[in-house]
Amino acid sequence: MVKLLKKVAAFLFLIWGFLVFISAMILVFPLILLISALVQKKKSQDLIFFFLKIWAWIFSVLCFFPVRTRGRNSLDPDKACIYVCNHNSYLDAIAVVLAIPGSFKPLGKIEMVKIPIFGMIYKRVVVLIDRKSPESRARSVEELKIDLGNGQSILIFPEGTMNRSDEPLSEFYDGAFRLAIETQTAIVPMVILNARKLLPRDYPLAIRPGVLECVFADRVEVTGLKPDDLGDLKARVYKCMEDLIIENRV
Repeated sequence: MVKLLKKVAAFLFLIWGFLVFISAMILVFPLILLISALVQKKKSQDLIFFFLKIWAWIFSVLCFFPVRTRGRNSLDPDKACIYVCNHNSYLDAIAVVLAIPGSFKPLGKIEMVKIPIFGMIYKRVVVLIDRKSPESRARSVEELKIDLGNGQSILIFPEGTMNRSDEPLSEFYDGAFRLAIETQTAIVPMVILNARKLLPRDYPLAIRPGVLECVFADRVEVTGLKPDDLGDLKARVYKCMEDLIIENRV
């Protein structure tokens, strides 16, 4: 009986979270459309993220997922960098929007555009990529380079998709690290520690409220690095993020 009640409560909480997520998005949607039509480049992204942070804050407060950060005070939102973050849960979207200071341009899967309302905002905020298409991958890299050149920070999940393994991290793709070297842009590693526990992708009925904790590591400078250094850079960032996750496990 107790298990049944817990499942019913979790189901109701999941429905509540979905309704808040969509309602808050509908609230900011017209403003984001207006901004994307009237303002260009980084200024547009800065304004859009002001309203996205409102959307994420509303969800965070009404669904009891407060976001707590560590290491954020050392970051300069006016200095473009490449954020790399682990990926474990749908809650990661809320966590990164509230945790990262200033605006950023995420690299995102093109499939997400199909989601009603969310997809219309999504395609205005992210750099879209179809990983099955070499042309799409090349085009997204060029777009990210342009954004960095305009002083816009970007966000890449180097695992490519949500980590479903029992390991702290899945294997990293090369893209973020190749881009960092080619553009000589510093990398800022960050980890979200407990999103999977609060909302597992494979079992959403295990949802429960709790703190989303984000930890930022020190900037990893890449000045002077060459393409041959890609493997070492990727391994260094992987180790940094893995250590953060292991050290902060509860």
